[in-house]
Amino acid sequence: MSTWTRPKVKPIARLVLGLYLFGLGLAMMIHSGLGVAPWDVLGQGLQNQTGWSFGVTTVIVSAVVLLLWIPIRQKPGLGTLVNAVSIGPFADLSRPLMPETTGFWANLALMLLGLVVVAMGSGLYLSAGLGGGPRDGLMVGLTRVTGIPFWIVRTIGESLVLVIGWLLGGTVGLGTALFAFGIGYLAQISMKIFGFDPKKDHLNQQGQNV
Repeated sequence: MSTWTRPKVKPIARLVLGLYLFGLGLAMMIHSGLGVAPWDVLGQGLQNQTGWSFGVTTVIVSAVVLLLWIPIRQKPGLGTLVNAVSIGPFADLSRPLMPETTGFWANLALMLLGLVVVAMGSGLYLSAGLGGGPRDGLMVGLTRVTGIPFWIVRTIGESLVLVIGWLLGGTVGLGTALFAFGIGYLAQISMKIFGFDPKKDHLNQQGQNV
């Protein structure tokens, strides 16, 4: 009978710090007012079509995405749960820290900086080897089973979600397009920096090393 082993402190620290950076980056992008991320566009579109609250549609989308993990045998972990409950609060905690920005170029700079911070947070928390969030985990799993570079998988996924959300009535802005076409490449660079290879099963490796 197998027993659960408590993960090392270092991976947990990577997980929490990475997710905080993810939330901070989201707060920066939201504060810029240049558009929401593609998955949020999808949530808005479903909200328009169903009349459900944005929170309900977000939960439903996350649940459907997790179901897509089954055929590609992507495994959830502690990071999957922590991701689901922490990014929103981290973003909320970061909102009061946002600087006052006026004018298009200042907001664009803030949005681009937020995009980089989200990418760095993604690479850091995934490198903990404790499991990805629903959307990140899906992209990592697809990269692992297809062998296609992560940035291509992520760009295709974000673009598809963006188009579906827009067709359903979601709001698209410049920041939305920049996120869709930039996050994949930036996240791949971040994962390389932090030593995470999306083509490997880091969750199993982490379980063997603790």
